[in-house]
Amino acid sequence: MTGAEAVIEVLVENGVERVFGYPGGMILPLYDALYSDKRVEEILVTHEQNAAHAADGYARASGKVGVCIATSGPGATNLVTGLGTAFMDSIPVVAITGQVDTTLLGRDAFQETDILDVTMPITKHNYKVKSPKELVKILRDAFKIAKSGRPGPVLVDIPRDIFFKNADFEPLKKEDTEKAKPDADFLICAAEAAEEIVKAKKPCVIVGGGVISAGASKEVVEFIEKFNLPVVHTLMGLGGIPRSHKQSLGFAGMHGKKAANHAVAAADLIIALGSRFGDRQTGAINKYTKNTKFIHIDIDPAEIDKNVGGTLGLAGDMKVILNLLMKKSKSVDLSEWWAQIRAWESEYDYDYQVDRLTVPWAMNYVAKATKGLPFAFATDVGQHQMWAALHLQIEEPRTWLTSGGLGTMGFGLPAAMGAQFYYGKNRRVVHIAGDGGIKMTGSEYYTIARKNLPIISIIADNSSLGMIRQLQTVLYKERYIACEFDYEMDYVMYAKSFGIEAEAVSTQEEFADAFKRAMESDKPRVIVMKIARSFVEPMTKAGARIDEFVEFK
Repeated sequence: MTGAEAVIEVLVENGVERVFGYPGGMILPLYDALYSDKRVEEILVTHEQNAAHAADGYARASGKVGVCIATSGPGATNLVTGLGTAFMDSIPVVAITGQVDTTLLGRDAFQETDILDVTMPITKHNYKVKSPKELVKILRDAFKIAKSGRPGPVLVDIPRDIFFKNADFEPLKKEDTEKAKPDADFLICAAEAAEEIVKAKKPCVIVGGGVISAGASKEVVEFIEKFNLPVVHTLMGLGGIPRSHKQSLGFAGMHGKKAANHAVAAADLIIALGSRFGDRQTGAINKYTKNTKFIHIDIDPAEIDKNVGGTLGLAGDMKVILNLLMKKSKSVDLSEWWAQIRAWESEYDYDYQVDRLTVPWAMNYVAKATKGLPFAFATDVGQHQMWAALHLQIEEPRTWLTSGGLGTMGFGLPAAMGAQFYYGKNRRVVHIAGDGGIKMTGSEYYTIARKNLPIISIIADNSSLGMIRQLQTVLYKERYIACEFDYEMDYVMYAKSFGIEAEAVSTQEEFADAFKRAMESDKPRVIVMKIARSFVEPMTKAGARIDEFVEFK
């Protein structure tokens, strides 16, 4: 078969049902093969960055490898932001890019770019195919690398002529995948960790995105229940265990819940599950680690001791490790610790009784309206993202899609689209964005309308880059520059121009009615929230402990 046909065979072999992309001269042979072979659906997006985000959203929702395709030169470089987003959040994506013919490589041909060097820092691995004989093996390796160990994006660059040449394809033989058993040293380390857990008087668990990647939610719940441990979530860890679980304290970090942050700051032992101790989670690292012991469980050995030194590290399969730890009997009575935590929760409980429309009020309303129903939530990046993390109730893994590590504005809409393609009619996506990010990738409303995807899109319109304005308030003496949109844009008309029903709301009653109508519809809907400029609270002070907060006027 041809190289292009072989690519499709590998996609089918890996369970790929659709690819997200945008055509160009060097990738057209693959598009032509997709035209003839209907087993893989091609989803035409409006920009290559959106193709990468859509593949990412599909992967986050499904747990499978997402696939995006693009042509050489600007097509490939437009994937960079999406690949960087997937890399920082450990999301399995395979990007296939077309390249100039092998005879033209290195001669500055039209739209030739060395995409391998461009993407090397933001991919788990990347390849350039130089012979049709290596095409199938490289593609198979790409999928294996993307989803094994700590997941991540892999790029495969294929010169145009390789698509036309004959490529040998042999059906994949099933490999034995016997897992390595923990050695004696590892068992000793696990026993030491278990001993620390039962001795701790004020332990706290941090659930990170690695819990979701490992599919270890069930084991985490069993673990925390056995030892009666309080749990906080990182931004990527939301949904790792149900937010309604009585031991869940919610989101912690720079904009985390005060009770959750106080619990982390006061703990004598932190047990981090699949979290990399990012700076937005820890605050000042020297103050974060003072008088605290750490147990760090992660699939990636490189993360152990990287940000928090002196940890008791256990690198490997999280399910196996948690089951080892649970062999230890529970001992210490944590009633006093729990009493303190409940006191913090009571003291800092959020009051939703406000007389105006705010994003926290709206997120709380959405949480109640969707409770027990099959919904997922995708956000852009900014103030609305933090409000959503604080006030939504994420109950299941893979129903919270957001850009954590890279903080990519514009991520939300194409990621919601990718997720909705996976969910189909089984689950509906609520997308939440600000008026800044929606300008970046809002063109994807075109694809959403064209494919009639029933996404409910909520735009928080405060005529500003809210998070930038907030930072300028706290750190730059209210010297506001490049953050306020004085020239008004009509987002309702914008959505309607794509054929999507949209309405603007400015009161609680109007929002509730609009969201109810959106839930009753089976078509895409846009709700534009006209809100006043305000601040995300809590917010930790710069260079301080995570239980020291900014006081806003």
